[in-house]
Amino acid sequence: MNSTDEQVIFEDKFDGIVDSGWSWIREHSGFWRIRDGGLEIQVEPGKADTVRNALVRPAPDRNEGTFAIEVTVTNHTSPTEQFEQAGITWYSDGKPVFKEVKELVDGELFIIPGRAPMPAASVRLRLVVTADSWEAQYRAEGDTDFQTAATGELPPPGDDQVSIQCYNGPPEGVHWIRFEDFCIKRVS
Repeated sequence: MNSTDEQVIFEDKFDGIVDSGWSWIREHSGFWRIRDGGLEIQVEPGKADTVRNALVRPAPDRNEGTFAIEVTVTNHTSPTEQFEQAGITWYSDGKPVFKEVKELVDGELFIIPGRAPMPAASVRLRLVVTADSWEAQYRAEGDTDFQTAATGELPPPGDDQVSIQCYNGPPEGVHWIRFEDFCIKRVS
């Protein structure tokens, strides 16, 4: 799809504040910050159902078209913990149902789902959703085109939310993840 066919319906450049449409899941103040046009979150131990400092907002109504959710994710520190990850999580009725993340698996970094190798420190994630499907895309720093990592189905539209988050961090040590240029686009 040509980028001229896309319409930005929401964006957050994290210029000094977090937009009022966001809310925190298990906010842990002091473990997130806004710095130089980006949101930085310290990766803490935990899983999808215990994640801290997940920033969540209402998702677009998938009955009204196809949408792309995009964010640039940068590791300030190389991940060290098995399944340490950061990216986009899709919520339905308050529960995480799908994620597109950069994740450490068996000592290597991948885009999950799809297990596409991702050794670059910075990657642009793009989750394209329709009324019944998702497509996980990514573009490594320096690349110009998105690649598809995987595709699949989503439950019917309902109380959907989208989140940027990170978890499975080390119990000791400080790992920060940077999120930049979050946007939601209508692509059809």
